[in-house]
Amino acid sequence: MKSIYAPADIARITEATIGSLEQIATLAEPERSAMMMRRAVFVDGVGAAVADEVLAMRADSGAEVLIFAGDGICGAYALATAAALHAAGCMAKVTLFNIGGQLLTADTLDARARYIDACGTSCLVEVIDPGNGFTMPPMGRKTIVIDGIFGSEYGKPLRGGYQAVARYINEHNARVVAIDLPSGMTTDLSVGMINRNIIHAELTLTLVGPTLAFFMPENAELVGKWKTLPVGFNEEAMRDTVCTSHLVDSAAVRSALPKRSRVMSKADLGDALIFAGSYGMLGAAVLATRAATRSGCGKVTCHGPRCGLFVLQTSVPSAMFATDGSDFEIRHFDDERDADGVAVGPGIGRAEATASGLATYLKTCYSSDKPLVLDADALNIIAEHPSMLDFIPRRSVITPHAGEFDRLFGAQASQGTRTLLALEMAKRYKIVIVLKGAWTLTIWADGSVLVNSSGTEALATAGSGDVLTGLMAGLIAQKMAPEVAAVAAVYVHGIAGRIAARQCGIAGTTAEDVADAIGPAIDSILNRRPDNR
Repeated sequence: MKSIYAPADIARITEATIGSLEQIATLAEPERSAMMMRRAVFVDGVGAAVADEVLAMRADSGAEVLIFAGDGICGAYALATAAALHAAGCMAKVTLFNIGGQLLTADTLDARARYIDACGTSCLVEVIDPGNGFTMPPMGRKTIVIDGIFGSEYGKPLRGGYQAVARYINEHNARVVAIDLPSGMTTDLSVGMINRNIIHAELTLTLVGPTLAFFMPENAELVGKWKTLPVGFNEEAMRDTVCTSHLVDSAAVRSALPKRSRVMSKADLGDALIFAGSYGMLGAAVLATRAATRSGCGKVTCHGPRCGLFVLQTSVPSAMFATDGSDFEIRHFDDERDADGVAVGPGIGRAEATASGLATYLKTCYSSDKPLVLDADALNIIAEHPSMLDFIPRRSVITPHAGEFDRLFGAQASQGTRTLLALEMAKRYKIVIVLKGAWTLTIWADGSVLVNSSGTEALATAGSGDVLTGLMAGLIAQKMAPEVAAVAAVYVHGIAGRIAARQCGIAGTTAEDVADAIGPAIDSILNRRPDNR
């Protein structure tokens, strides 16, 4: 899995690589000059890497390149990029913001001097007094703009003239490449941002690696696509950094998925139980049960109301059906066989008898320390009866989308604040929270955040969450730890969505298609076939 870094980690790794200007200023010669040379070599390396990306984007189009450089190290990166592009025959125009004439840091002063030595001043505009005749250069849809104004070092919203610069660039729909971080964006998940005042990038070239902010939907239009530049950081600092967040990939899931041997029988592959369905919502029960049967577990039982008998027996004949005798809703949650993996919620409704039965069942499982998968109406019932939160069994998995999460724990203004609260709630209740979205986050009680990389817009269809719930219960039934099964199920679910979309089209994919693609998805991961790309 790829590491996702906290902002403090990035700052520490960067300082271990090139030192800090404050510390360097206290050094005596020749050590001071040696450290500044080290920073200059690093800056030029970043510039060369950015230039390679821009040249690839520009290809043979001959598109004009405009570079905006700030007064700090991000501006130094931008000037080094300009010099590298000039050496490659691309005469990029550079706007260097040096408001008042005294703001450039030592890095930017050195980078400006190196740029002028190599390229002259014909393509350089240095803005000292913005009110004295400065106008933004013309740009259009084909123009490539390199944003090297602030990156992550500013850490607060743009103001004044810089805000006007961001709006101008955004309004002209140029192709923006941001160095480090789009100017004006912050990586603080708790801070609400006004996106029109932040530069919108088509491509963000991060240095050490991404932060969690890259995976928040409210930041999607800011970050665009992202890529980590191949620049050399201090290996010891990188090695010693223990990240609590990771981007899940196929290799990690491959190592976790259950493996079958030729001598296994269905008795060796676990028993899944799905509490699902009520009158008018039996489709959710069908989808969750079908997904469980596709997960690889040996036996699957759907427990639902009597009205679901013929529907389930004809729609999923490989599964068994159980009922407590109620005609239209589940009233008693019975698990006589002590199933290995249990999911509760898809389509069960919110009838008073169902809520009462769920409360009793949660207490039973809480006392026996039996983890559950809780989704859909199970979460809605708990939201209506908050005291039930205290009886969710330890290590259970809850799978809310944003609306369900907010009903459970309180309304949130953004996915960023929702993520911070989910970390707190997972720790408090000792549970796993699967926060569903474009980048689904699986949050463990120990503070780990696992970001899914397999998602697809084809999963934006009714019943998709029911499929995920059944799949998760099926994996847990095969003796996977709930924490790991949650991560693996989310990833497999995404690959299944991609496979289904190739057959049915993105817009035409239904939850039934996703459920039926689970088997090929697992097979493609285990056998390293290209279905997961």
